[in-house]
Amino acid sequence: MERQVENIPPLPLHAAVSPERMSRYLAWADGDLARSEELYAINTAISEALYTPLQMLEVALRNRCHTVLSVEFGPYWFDQFGVLLTQYQIARVLEAKVGLVLDMPKALRATPAVADKLTPGRIVAALTFGFWTAFFGTVYENTLWRRCLHKITMNPPPRLKRSVLSTEFTAIRLLRNRVAHHEPVLYFDLKGRHDRILEVTGWLLPSAAKWIERHGRFPQVYEQHEAAIQAVRRIHKGQKAAGQ
Repeated sequence: MERQVENIPPLPLHAAVSPERMSRYLAWADGDLARSEELYAINTAISEALYTPLQMLEVALRNRCHTVLSVEFGPYWFDQFGVLLTQYQIARVLEAKVGLVLDMPKALRATPAVADKLTPGRIVAALTFGFWTAFFGTVYENTLWRRCLHKITMNPPPRLKRSVLSTEFTAIRLLRNRVAHHEPVLYFDLKGRHDRILEVTGWLLPSAAKWIERHGRFPQVYEQHEAAIQAVRRIHKGQKAAGQ
């Protein structure tokens, strides 16, 4: 007999989360509302566990880029003509500065106090992950990469190329954005992605990778939910093959 899912009273989570957002979990759970809520909770736990390594990688990347670029161009390198080659990055710097000024009391925005607010450290901290990963696009191959950005890794693998970092950061950014926007990630190769984050962080700053190993909870959380995650990956693969 065909299940009449529409006649089942919605669980509290389904009342709070949009049907569109829950649809993937329901598909993975074969229409079982209770199971879909369990999968949502597992996705939340995994995303929370991924936050620590993603955060540390972003901080390490940001600080290494700032350090190397400051040595080459000075601490206000982002204002130097010809350093930033993409409109995306130029716009992000402007947004960061505007945001810092708007955080000030209105009475101070037109005073010398603005200069105290717009320090390199504050501006750099306000820039997005996408801003930093953009430095490894093709446009920088013959400019910043050759001039100084090849120095950002303190423990690189042999003959590390810009294109390798670009590929790694693109994959990491995709996962990071899904975590940040509370999207489903259970169908990813999560263990493999975590291993890549850890390795790339170690290229940038070995001490940051060790910090992740010491404080990160991903291995334990993943092990706790591995059976459910692997089941979701099998279901998702089958659904994708069937064009669902």
